[in-house]
Amino acid sequence: MKTVQSLTMATAMVLCPVLPGVQAADLIVGFTIDADTLDPANHRKRETETIIRNIHDGILTRDPDMRVVPEIAESMTQVSPTVYDFRIRPGIKFHDGSEMTAEDVKFTLDRVTLEGAMGDGQTSPRQGLMGPIASVEIVGGDTVRITLKEPWPILPAMLPNQQVVSKAFVEANGSAGIATATNGTGPFKLAEWRKGDAIILERFDDYYGGAPDIAPVGAACVDRVIFKIIPESASRVAALLAGDVHIINELPTFSIAQVKANEGTDVMTVNGTRSFFLAMNMQGEVFDDLKVRQAAAHAIDKDLIIDRILDGTAARIEGILSPDAFGASELPAVSYDPEKVKVLLAEAGFPDGIDITMDTEGAFKDTAEAIASMLTNAGIRTTVAVGESAQLTEKWRTAGKPKSGDMYFSSWGNGSLDPFDIFTPTHRTNDRGNSAGYSNPALDALLDAAAVEMDVDKRAGMYREAELMINADQPYVYLWVPQDIYGVSKRLSGWQPSADSRINLHDACIN
Repeated sequence: MKTVQSLTMATAMVLCPVLPGVQAADLIVGFTIDADTLDPANHRKRETETIIRNIHDGILTRDPDMRVVPEIAESMTQVSPTVYDFRIRPGIKFHDGSEMTAEDVKFTLDRVTLEGAMGDGQTSPRQGLMGPIASVEIVGGDTVRITLKEPWPILPAMLPNQQVVSKAFVEANGSAGIATATNGTGPFKLAEWRKGDAIILERFDDYYGGAPDIAPVGAACVDRVIFKIIPESASRVAALLAGDVHIINELPTFSIAQVKANEGTDVMTVNGTRSFFLAMNMQGEVFDDLKVRQAAAHAIDKDLIIDRILDGTAARIEGILSPDAFGASELPAVSYDPEKVKVLLAEAGFPDGIDITMDTEGAFKDTAEAIASMLTNAGIRTTVAVGESAQLTEKWRTAGKPKSGDMYFSSWGNGSLDPFDIFTPTHRTNDRGNSAGYSNPALDALLDAAAVEMDVDKRAGMYREAELMINADQPYVYLWVPQDIYGVSKRLSGWQPSADSRINLHDACIN
């Protein structure tokens, strides 16, 4: 009889063939999904940003401990509550050899923040990440000044999410052109994008070195990086065990023991910043009833899933915020109570239960099916439908578009650990991540006020009030914040995972 490992390696050969032309020194990442685009201003996916941030650098960045530090900027000065100055580091080159200037930084910020600045009347989907910017101007030749319409305390925390582009390159190629072609200042430059298969990057030898606060400073360690797209979890694990890849993201918890037991591989974890939840379509004819939403929440034994399926590698949540986020507070717990589910469904007019479909991405199929089983056992008969990322984003996260599904098992990242970039997009009326179609004008006003409140204690209290609102309204079933779990080859050195899910390969080496 074949061993589990030999079967797994055979699966890797079938499902994840080695890329042609791969060299022994190449660093290969088995990655869950392909990039939506290579344009830093035209996406809303953390996975897309992970790839882009190896090609483009930002004004500021985060070190492995999540501290915000200068990157392209040499320094940051807060001139007043609404004015920030960023002195741009001299001598930085784009991949085409041209010199980056403050004009490129201003162009980048304008392209994200100004209405219609993407071309053809399009506004960047990342505009909301930049808050109440009034203007961006160049002062003294080498300093970019950002002036806000009102105080916004988290501007520095949000700037690592924006990567600098070349003004000349964008103007020459247009937004459509830079979706597939790049000219960044990062440690790697694009060699080839085989859509749906792999993104191949080459070391940029004239790299300025990166953030001085993140050692070592200098050119990247490896000659080439390959993001090999492997959506299925079993196939990613198989490729790692076979030695075909050196890092895999979204390592399933049930594979941790197998990866640790394998001679050439290990497991690395970091406290995550991504909240998982079930979005219930409040614009439909089932989950528009609070009792049905409450029934779904009582049908799920979160503690059992965290213990048995996630192997204890997650923190339970009752609202959208991670326990580590600013403003997070203890909330009333929603108990696991199958009998209460039946009572609530009967009171809502469904004594015989309901039939629904739960959408999810392939990487989360196993967990979604476990949740679906619990819902089904309690009378909410649930079928899991696996969809592509882009299709699900179009279906569930197109602002202003009516929702067409029943339930969506998904997540939202909070790399800044500030409520602004997770609470507002997922709960404010018609915002970009409001998958539930939830609308509460009182909550909208509270979130808007909290975003600009400079008094730390008052701001935390406002988010406490907001969390109590959504805990009572239950537009989502709030589940957990898991650790990010990676499988790695023991040939890998110099790399560690980051809580914002960035896979920064500047310092990674293959031995």
